[in-house]
Amino acid sequence: MVPLAGALALFTAPARNARPIALLFNALAALDALALWQHFDIRTAGLQLVERHTWIPAVGAEYLVGIDGLSLLLVLLTSLIIPFAFLAQRMERGFCALMLIMQSALYGTFTAQNFVLWFLFYEMSLIPAFLLMKIWGGENRDRAATKFFLYTFLGSVAMLLGFLGIYLARGSFDFATLAGLGKNGLLSGKLAWLAFAGIFLGLAVKVPLFPFHTWLPDAYESAPTGVAMVLTGLLSKMGVYGFVRLLLPLFPNEIGIIGPWLLALAICSIVFAPLAAWAQSDLKRMVAYLSVNHLGYCMLGLFAVAALPSGAAIDTQAALSGVFMQIFNHGITAAALFYLVGLLEQRRGLRGIGDFGGLMQRTPLLCGWMSVAMFSSLGLPGLNGFIGEFLIFKGSFAIAASFTALAVIGLLVTAIVFMRAMQALFSGPLAENCSAFPDLLPREKITIIPVTLLMFAIGVAPQFVFNIFNTTVVQMARLFG
Repeated sequence: MVPLAGALALFTAPARNARPIALLFNALAALDALALWQHFDIRTAGLQLVERHTWIPAVGAEYLVGIDGLSLLLVLLTSLIIPFAFLAQRMERGFCALMLIMQSALYGTFTAQNFVLWFLFYEMSLIPAFLLMKIWGGENRDRAATKFFLYTFLGSVAMLLGFLGIYLARGSFDFATLAGLGKNGLLSGKLAWLAFAGIFLGLAVKVPLFPFHTWLPDAYESAPTGVAMVLTGLLSKMGVYGFVRLLLPLFPNEIGIIGPWLLALAICSIVFAPLAAWAQSDLKRMVAYLSVNHLGYCMLGLFAVAALPSGAAIDTQAALSGVFMQIFNHGITAAALFYLVGLLEQRRGLRGIGDFGGLMQRTPLLCGWMSVAMFSSLGLPGLNGFIGEFLIFKGSFAIAASFTALAVIGLLVTAIVFMRAMQALFSGPLAENCSAFPDLLPREKITIIPVTLLMFAIGVAPQFVFNIFNTTVVQMARLFG
């Protein structure tokens, strides 16, 4: 409710104060998130801090919210990425209001435990994203926004139809109730496969998973910097969260049957996305394709433990821990990369790899912190990106060795893509049009340095993040086992 109150407050204050007011309400929301963390018992599995009220009893809809380790992790990530995005660029009052509405919808999506409520929040987050892209986007914003809307809308319709079939057959929208029924087969026959296909399609578009990813490069390229940060850092996590919360617990039998095909799709995301990134000359499109690659690691870990449940408990727990850590780390790192690309675009007016050169001579601080973000995305030991990827590979290799071995190709190509970009941007003679570039300004240092220091903190001592979701991982490992 805090971000929604902030959106309303913006229209009672002068337009010039829009961003400070938005940041104030972000700070209040962050304090609420920290309070949730403080009251969350890390030793207790299952939902905590549950709030339940009758809403629409005729259709089984309740106002039911609660958090477990994964939900809390994503609430904290939202509280971190949204203010980061607000600091990334100048914003008008309408822009700030839509961002706050999207923030409120994200909190609801990550805490709702009834499908009707969850779907309401899920759709509520898509509308502001579409408007932000359509109104304040770049050169091809109309095409990108329309493509984004059509993909996500059609996916949402398919998911809604799937859940309507489940409700008609089982009479419930409650996630916990449906997960309990899913152990012995939620549905049977063709209805089970139709419901599975609808929900899978809706979530695969959102992640996005190959081959449903083609909306993403255009959307990320055309979106304003702050919106691109939220798209990659948070909205894509809605899809991964949906797989963990909905598809895997509800349809374990169906996933077991087509598991190798699902793993093949994850491998395609991991391998083909960095190859596409290698071919890009636009920095935003390059980072967008690499985002598909990194989310592919999450899907590899999830599909490995769900499709092949014969693995040892310790391997299942390692893969799931890696997925959860990767969700958090990718949100931070990808948002930082889009912010840094935005800084280059502000200075040059362009963002092609060939438009820069020799920047280390002129902007050593910008190049240094951008290198940290790139090495984090690459998975360099000592930075946050390494932890999640290592655990995903450790757990997945013990369960699905052949598929995981193929995924290593994605790591190698990603390294080539980043090394190529760093060489072109930072090394060589100083490009003529870059001779007047300013280094990081004080307000930019305040924005980027805390985020990159967090990358080091998680890379060196990640236990404070693991403590959030360890009990949730153990509980889910038993479910998949």
